[in-house]
Amino acid sequence: MGRAVLVHQSKTLALVAVMLAVPSQVLAAAPVDRAYIKSLAAPGKTVLVIEYYDGANTVVARKGYASATGFRALSAVDVRLDSETTLHLYGVEPCEGEMVNQREGFSGSCSDFGQQHLQVHLKSPKVILCRAFVSEENAPQQDVTCFGYYYFPGVLESVDNFEEQLLSIGALRLAKKQDGSPMRPDLVEAEKIGRLGYGMWADPRTRP
Repeated sequence: MGRAVLVHQSKTLALVAVMLAVPSQVLAAAPVDRAYIKSLAAPGKTVLVIEYYDGANTVVARKGYASATGFRALSAVDVRLDSETTLHLYGVEPCEGEMVNQREGFSGSCSDFGQQHLQVHLKSPKVILCRAFVSEENAPQQDVTCFGYYYFPGVLESVDNFEEQLLSIGALRLAKKQDGSPMRPDLVEAEKIGRLGYGMWADPRTRP
């Protein structure tokens, strides 16, 4: 019996180790099936689906939500899912302090600027597809990466990653690890676009 317990514990620890070793950007890197995300749409509602992945990068659980009024940004990186759960965009953050962007007519806190743009991205998608590790499934705040399916007949049909879009317009920047490296190296190119002078980067005070 003792050996069986040790074997079980060993397998559990091995799975945890694998999950910790797999960077969260892997979830963002995997392509989104356009036909699949389109099939989730419901007339008159915004649909939000969370896919939970195991250490082998396989979907092991899904949760779905639908809202007639859409979903609300609680901050520059947090989305209210329901009364008990918040989704947190992993690896990105607003700049610190105050900022000015004359082109957009904005003057105020970096956090407010990021929250306004996140709310814009939450307003129009027919479907929001988020990905997280299975360890997040029952957490009150869940680290996720999210994609929006946007469809305007005859004008636009696209699937866009939230974090990539928010970085490229300068609404957010990459968060850093303690060693100074980005938490989301898969999004470095998106931030480079923003740094050309968009959003927060129009204000010299935000540049490191």
